[in-house]
Amino acid sequence: MEQNFLIYNTLTRHKELFKPLHAPNVGMYVCGPTVYGDAHLGHARPAITFDILFRYLKHQGYKVRYVRNITDVGHLEHDADEGDDKIEKKARLEQLEPMEIAQYYTNRYHDAMEALNVLPPSIEPHATGHIIEQEELVKEILANGYAYESNGSVYFDVVKYDKDHKYGILSGRNLTDMINNSRELNGVSEKHNQVDFALWKKAQPEHIMRWPSPWSVGFPGWHCECTAMGRKYLGSHFDIHGGGMDLVFPHHECEIAQAVASQGDQMVHYWMHNNMITINGQKMGKSLGNFITLEQFFTGNHESLTQAYSPMTIRFFILSAHYRGTVDFSNEALIAAQKGYERLMNGISDIDRIQVSKECDAETDKFVKALRQRCYDAMNDDLQTPLVISYLFEACHLINNLLDHKAQICAECLKELSETMNLFAFDLLGLKSEKGANNDAREEAYGKVVDMVLQLRTKAKTDKDWATSDQIRDALANAGFEVKDTKDGVTWKLNK
Repeated sequence: MEQNFLIYNTLTRHKELFKPLHAPNVGMYVCGPTVYGDAHLGHARPAITFDILFRYLKHQGYKVRYVRNITDVGHLEHDADEGDDKIEKKARLEQLEPMEIAQYYTNRYHDAMEALNVLPPSIEPHATGHIIEQEELVKEILANGYAYESNGSVYFDVVKYDKDHKYGILSGRNLTDMINNSRELNGVSEKHNQVDFALWKKAQPEHIMRWPSPWSVGFPGWHCECTAMGRKYLGSHFDIHGGGMDLVFPHHECEIAQAVASQGDQMVHYWMHNNMITINGQKMGKSLGNFITLEQFFTGNHESLTQAYSPMTIRFFILSAHYRGTVDFSNEALIAAQKGYERLMNGISDIDRIQVSKECDAETDKFVKALRQRCYDAMNDDLQTPLVISYLFEACHLINNLLDHKAQICAECLKELSETMNLFAFDLLGLKSEKGANNDAREEAYGKVVDMVLQLRTKAKTDKDWATSDQIRDALANAGFEVKDTKDGVTWKLNK
């Protein structure tokens, strides 16, 4: 299958034709969670975004090695040099080993990803399992003259690096501005300059998670793990590095500097970043205390929620916006996503109730034959999932017309329609039906009866026998079936 896939490269700030460096193999690294608390909606977006990319590249015929790390030591997360290790802090409070905390929340993260139908990565390395690789990275940077040791800690010399290369190429930041905006040295800092970031930190006596190194007993800086593990599993040059937009600076900027300082050139060809989930216009995250966990969404147990939302509603909500656009949380938006998801699932389910004709009418034939390529064109344009969903909704409109005998479809086109909708809704968008097997069997049996009764109602309406038509509708409602006459035709569902 020849499909030209355009991908937005954050480094160049425009869409580029995807040409993997190791075709037909693709190496993809995505920054995973720091496991000191339950996954929230902000964690779901990158997981789902890169799950879509993973699915689509495999569908295109690439052999993808997808690496997503687990940060199981939270020492310097989102702070270049300072701050408590969040995992250690939680371990002290609960009187547990840090690895107990990390394992518990790793398991919880996996459960949430499974509920969202996110495929597991090819490799899921842990930061604490790759201390040696991180130490080797620091040694290389020191040997090349772009780092210095200070009181048992090692820091990256950003100013020296910027003279030889350029620091800030991903974020577009200027080093002079960063220096002017940084805190002034107070005379006791270990660093030459406040923009320098830690590669290795000497552990204080109270620090639980520590490892021996040539410089001190301590722990690696936050930025080291992804550079070291990406290179170990994907090589010194790989295709895609992804993560949330909040990681562009400093994390991914520092990764680029570490790679160039250690090996002489850039490691990553394409940088991809999903935008944020916001709540009341602010980024949703643990650091701001305004997050809602995925479990709270699934149970409805949060003061900001008016109801529980299923995992597929959450997935549909995220896919309804382009991955580079901001998504603002609201109950209204989630309820709309729930209705949209149900509409799509009902449409796909209703395909089995369509009566086949000997031939298609012209409009149906034209629509069905173009649908698959329209969806491919949307996916090939930097994963335009909202467009794909809109095209599938158009297909649902056609399905309602076919059920209401306002259009005709032949067996060949019906097969194509069914395969296209299943391919994009289930295989590529990763949605799935949330109905139980027993409900499916019951609704299939009921459906045959309801279809027969609705045919009698259609005949009554054709004969202008409004009393019989209303009587059938009311009788079905009393039996637990909701029948609606819409501009797209007649729809029904069994109320739970």
